[in-house]
Amino acid sequence: MIPRLSLNQATTTQWTVPQAVAGCVSAGVAGIGLWRAPVAEYGLDRTAKLVRDAGLTVTSLCRGGFFADPDAINDNRRAIEEAATLGTGILILVCGGMAPGSRDIDGARQHVVDSIAELAPYAQDHGVQLSIEPLHPMFCADRSVVSTLDQAVDMASRFPASQVGVCVDTYHIWWDPNVYRAIERAGDRISIFQVCDWITPLPEGVLLGRGMMGDGCIELRRLREAVDATGYEGPIEVEIFNQTIWNAPGQTVLTRVVRTFQDHVLPDDRSA
Repeated sequence: MIPRLSLNQATTTQWTVPQAVAGCVSAGVAGIGLWRAPVAEYGLDRTAKLVRDAGLTVTSLCRGGFFADPDAINDNRRAIEEAATLGTGILILVCGGMAPGSRDIDGARQHVVDSIAELAPYAQDHGVQLSIEPLHPMFCADRSVVSTLDQAVDMASRFPASQVGVCVDTYHIWWDPNVYRAIERAGDRISIFQVCDWITPLPEGVLLGRGMMGDGCIELRRLREAVDATGYEGPIEVEIFNQTIWNAPGQTVLTRVVRTFQDHVLPDDRSA
């Protein structure tokens, strides 16, 4: 087994749920981060049984959030129930952008806090922690008004740590000059750590601009060391949105994930 490595399903969208599970087992990857849409397509109960029988750990479910949507609270309750069924204690929140036609960013952020307050007890009753994921500021208008790790920690700190934590994703937070202090602040609220690299030029639409570890400019090992210094010893998910990677065979992608994860994220033992 590769220590701590988890394959986030978004990295290999060309694979069905059974293919992703089989790929992880074959490659010695002990964890998998699941997404709601492919799980629903294969079947929630079928997925839970498949993963359980394979001996894999579901390290997170993505995603809840998008609180500007009219049915957000009900949808998030369903997501919490799905996470519990899948056996993961972490539901990642992509908190959503501005309501259509709105310019009230402060109001949008308060709405995120109010929505989490409504959901947090329900999540705790199901053994699920809500994990606020800050997104890079370029996504503020349409995907998340939570743009820095400090903002995420500020929001999470209004609730018990058992109810609300934070997701640290290198792609979204690497640029922040305060990031290392923010990671220290986050402390035991870090519920999941995700890695990929920042590559340029960004593609049109910017969403699919994530790169394989080592292909970009992020100090991945330094960030991993900072997260570890808080006491976090949990899984590290590789989550990459990239059309070229999605066009490649899944096994080829996973083989490269394993190699670059070992080369750029895990401790560097070459000087030992």
